[in-house]
Amino acid sequence: MASVFSLHPSTFLSPLKTTKLRTKFQTLHSSQKPFLISSLKFEQLDPKIPQQVQTFWNWLCDEGVVSIKTPVKPAIVPEGLGLVAKRDIAKGETVLGVPRRLWINADTVAKSEIGNLCTGLEPWISIALFLIREKWKDDSKWKYFIGVLPESTDSTIYWSEEELSEIQGTQLLSTTLSVKDYVQNEFQKVEEEIILGNKQLFPFRITLDDFFWAFGILRSRAFSRAGIQNLMLVPFADLANHSAKVTTEDHIHEVDGPAGLFSWDLLLSFQSPLKLKAGDQFLIQYGLKKSNADMAIGYGFIEPGSARDTFTLTLEISKHDDFYKDKLDIAESNGLGETSDFDIKLGQSLPPALFPYLRLVALGGTDASLLESFSRKAVWDHLELPVSRANEELICKIVRDACKSALSGYHTTTEEDDKLMKGGNLSSRLQIAVGVRAGEKVVLHQIDNIFREREWKLDELEYHQEKRLKDLDQAKVRNS
Repeated sequence: MASVFSLHPSTFLSPLKTTKLRTKFQTLHSSQKPFLISSLKFEQLDPKIPQQVQTFWNWLCDEGVVSIKTPVKPAIVPEGLGLVAKRDIAKGETVLGVPRRLWINADTVAKSEIGNLCTGLEPWISIALFLIREKWKDDSKWKYFIGVLPESTDSTIYWSEEELSEIQGTQLLSTTLSVKDYVQNEFQKVEEEIILGNKQLFPFRITLDDFFWAFGILRSRAFSRAGIQNLMLVPFADLANHSAKVTTEDHIHEVDGPAGLFSWDLLLSFQSPLKLKAGDQFLIQYGLKKSNADMAIGYGFIEPGSARDTFTLTLEISKHDDFYKDKLDIAESNGLGETSDFDIKLGQSLPPALFPYLRLVALGGTDASLLESFSRKAVWDHLELPVSRANEELICKIVRDACKSALSGYHTTTEEDDKLMKGGNLSSRLQIAVGVRAGEKVVLHQIDNIFREREWKLDELEYHQEKRLKDLDQAKVRNS
């Protein structure tokens, strides 16, 4: 993938919840404006909620983000911290709106003291630096928001070596290690180019752990209007948890609206995707197209046994192929490339382009004449059907061998994983590990079964040459 943030346009859409809250909480400076007194501030939240959250609620009240009419409030929920309905809420009803002046995004950074230093940086890196700097400022505008951010999550980027050993052989492990390498490399560059040479703006030591903290916060809690160029942290809104019951992503909008007693601003507005009763949790969707690996890295939880169980087949046109240029040209003409990834999801059909690309990769011998006989589009159209028995047999072998190789890389069997899941009493991270490796294995067996059945039917399939001869015979009959 191009970068760790390019998995899906809404990779950053919506937050992850955790019960871990920051224990450090700075006191107010005398220069800080005093809290206004209102009845809303004395609204009793769940007594189990840390004081930081109550203070954060008071700040939201001061900023005009919440009022007596706000239909949700923070509460302790199974995920840790979330938002619950104070009254019945209709499906589609507006639940909250957060004004632009409280968002933390690239524009916020550009207007700050480090704005000039961050020119040209990737948006997430500039926001990460800003967030780290604000975390250690006693007079930060966002100190009460930062005070309730978690120090870590169950994302695999925070796992120990021992914990990572539980996902040995999985695609999740290789992706996690790639992400960690990427973040570490970016930190080393920004440390050398910006941090160390600007001690007046960064008077405190910034470590790799700090950078990983900021990265994890953005990966799990940031929203995005249109990809990574418009990332933003949105206080209060990021308390909304995810639910598989929410099957749409159209409940978040930007609207003009009141942003306080006498102000008007652009708001990030949230509508309830579900009908709620008083006491129900307000839930949203973190991304319908994300795999369990995406969820594990981004948010620190998964949905086992669902279509999020995914295995990615990566296919490549070899540079040493005698027909490399022709094959690459055909692939690129159809939106693919020299290397192409195909996500296979549990219980779903194979991607439509998988078979044509496989046949293209395996094309050789007398079958290669197909490359010169037709236009590029016509060749792809022909590849959507079996080319020859030899070609079809080869693609079955390629895929089945790949499945066998991948399955041999896991350190547990499917039966052992099932036993662990049925036994219960697993830590949250071990649940993720067992769920992901079990899900990958199930999908690999699904893929293997599809191509095994394909092998059984090789003698029954109609191939390109046979179909071409049949079409010629039919044409002769029509013309006679």
